[in-house]
This record gives sequence, structure tokens and C-alpha cells, in this order.
Amino acid sequence: MAFGWIDEQAELRRRAGLVRTLRPRPADSPLLDLAGNDYLGLAHHPEVTEGAARAARTWGGGATGSRLVTGTTELHGELERELADFCGFEAALVFSSGYAANLAAVTALGPHGSLIVSDAGNHASLIDGCRLARGTTQVVAHAEPDAVRKALRTHDGPAVAVSDTVFSVDGDAAPLAGLAEACREHGAGLVVDDAHGLGVLGDGGRGAPHAAGLAGADDVVVTVTLSKSLGSQGGAVLGPARVIDHLVNAARTFIFDTGLAPAAAGAALAALRLLRREPERAARARAVASELHARLTAAGHQAVRPDAAVVSVRAPSPEGALRWAADCRAAGLAVGCFRPPSVPDGISRLRLTARADLTGGQIERAVRVIGETRP
Repeated sequence: MAFGWIDEQAELRRRAGLVRTLRPRPADSPLLDLAGNDYLGLAHHPEVTEGAARAARTWGGGATGSRLVTGTTELHGELERELADFCGFEAALVFSSGYAANLAAVTALGPHGSLIVSDAGNHASLIDGCRLARGTTQVVAHAEPDAVRKALRTHDGPAVAVSDTVFSVDGDAAPLAGLAEACREHGAGLVVDDAHGLGVLGDGGRGAPHAAGLAGADDVVVTVTLSKSLGSQGGAVLGPARVIDHLVNAARTFIFDTGLAPAAAGAALAALRLLRREPERAARARAVASELHARLTAAGHQAVRPDAAVVSVRAPSPEGALRWAADCRAAGLAVGCFRPPSVPDGISRLRLTARADLTGGQIERAVRVIGETRP
């Protein structure tokens, strides 16, 4: 029977407690949201939603084509210029998603004959980029510049190291300065995904590469999402102009994908301008994460100290994590639930995201619910 193997896979997932389901959320959800990635609380900000609406009224509901045909509006160019300027890079290129941006950067910068050195804790989009690239990939120990250095010594041709700046599971930060040093010793490039750093780390939220002194370097390329701190949708690649020109000509997820919808570009641009005016939002997001961690550990939970806005709380098992998250939801709190194979170390956990707009009372309520529902 066609696709008969799917039933077997479904049963294996059920037995392992790894079944995933869609749960549509209403517009007026009563839940306290510590599951989404709206780190700065901008997704519903009036300026951001008006930016989306104004762009849709002006440019229409969709981009109408790929970026190289009709999918590039003046708004896309404006967003790219302001993103590059804000983050300290020469140029930027906007994609329909952060996933597409990562696929583009890794595949276009990892051609045949090259070596791609990938951190073991990288996001799935970077991993998939490595799988699709024509270069050879070597996976190295998590957040270890010496492991990158050792891998690069084995290769004489073009090479690039690939890493998240803030890892999405535990929220720990990569040693960017050390990675850059290891790459420069061997003439290799560095590609980093700042999805969880933009808007949270660096001066006024300019990102982890900016904080590490790597912004604008000619051997560093950064990918970002517009769907987290900027409360919109889409992604971008930032770097030297010659790298961006190369992506326009070589990145398949740019050439063959429909451009980012104007409404998303308008919302992201409005959020970026708001962040420029209110840089304190970045510091507030970090402060909320630190307070969450302090209160959780004081209550006896095993929580990982956050380097940005993600707080990870260890769970006893995949089934326990699923039940814990469900019980939190029943008590009015939405939290993330990470289980294998989404976690590279096989350890299940709740994943909490700090938001700049959370109040002290909401933080206290979240910690209380997590404690009361602990399996």
C-alpha cells in the first residue's frame, strides 16, 4: 500500500511520546505567552501592525513573484538598507523566512571542494543547509573554537564555519570572538545565525556579532530572522556587498522563491525603527530572562542560565515534558516543549522565552504555575 510505512512511523512516535499536533491559537488568547519568540513585545504594537497594513494597502497582499522578477518592491530595498545600517554591515538581502536565509547562506558559501565546519548544536535550518551544500561538512563539538580550529587544519581549500550565535534550545551564546579567531588563522569565513540575538544582544539590540566586534568584518556573514524580536515574518543575510551580490546570483532560495510579502516587510521596518527609538527594550528582555532564571532556580528547578532571552528548564522525560507543558497550558501559561529529535542532547525541557513587556506579576505567575505543575 502506498505510504503504508507512515502508519508504522506514527505508531513509533506515539509509543515514544513524540507525537506533534497543531494547536491554532485565537486572536484573543487568554494564555500568558512564554512560548513564542516575540522578545521585544512588538508583534501587536500599533506601529508595527500599522506598518504591515500600510504596506499591504500600498503594495498588495503578496509580492507577486520572485525577487528577481516582480517580488522586489522599494520597501524591500528600504528594509535591507536600514537592517544593514542598524547591524553594522555593508549590505543585506531579505528572504521569505529565516530558514530560507540560512539555506541560502550555507549552500551558496559552501560550494564543491569546500569544507563546512558545523557546531553540533546548530539549528535545523543550518543543518539542512549543510546537507544541501556541495561542500563537505564536518560536525564539531558544541561551542568549542579549538574543535573548529582542528577541523580547519585538515583542509587546504575554501572553508567556512557555521554556528548559531544564541542556541535556540538552551539559550546559551556561542564564543563568537574565539570562532572568528580560529577561522582567521586558516583564512576561513564565518557564517552565524543571529536569530535569537538580534533585538536582544549588542548595543540597543544590534545583535551578538555587533557585541563581539565582528559587525562589518569582510570575513563574517550573519543571518537574522524578522519573526522574533521584530515581530514580523521573514529573514535576511547581512555581510560584505560582494557576498550579497553572490547570493543574488547563486542562492536558490532567493532566485526561485517568491519574495517576502510587503506586509511583513512593512511590519519589520516599523519594528526596526521603533527599536532604534527605544533601545532599552533589548536590556529589558535580558533582565526579564535573568529574573525568570533566578526565580526558577530558587524554586528548585534545573534551569540553564540565559545568555539572551531563552530560558531552558530540564524535564524528566519526553512524556514528562509533554505533560508538564500541557498542565501549564491548562493553568493559563503557554510554554515551549522541546523533545527529541529537536534537542541534540536527547534531554527534554520546557523552553521559556522572556519578553520585554512582561510585568513582575506575570513573571511571578509563570514561576508559580511551573512549580505547581511540575511532574
